[in-house]
Amino acid sequence: MMNVDSRQTVYQADAERVETIKSIRSKVRMICGQCMQRPVRVEMIDGHVYEGTIVHMDNGHLYLSVPQYPSMQRSFWNPYYNAYAYNNVILPLVLYELLVITLLS
Repeated sequence: MMNVDSRQTVYQADAERVETIKSIRSKVRMICGQCMQRPVRVEMIDGHVYEGTIVHMDNGHLYLSVPQYPSMQRSFWNPYYNAYAYNNVILPLVLYELLVITLLS
């Protein structure tokens, strides 16, 4: 019979790194709050770059409204597609993975 409490921790962040991440997240959250409802370019740690408008934030995420152009759609042609309809997508981004935030206007 197997022991029920045989779980093994395979990773645990050290306290110093946790505090660093919390500090970065807090600083970025404050900066993003000042850029709310403004067009920005956001570069992530992994090199991905997004342009859009900051529409919301919570403790760990930035929500960026990015335009979805007809050429970017991954679906079949829609005969009822309205080019004038609201076609933005809300993209959630992790705050501590942000590398650069640039105001566009």
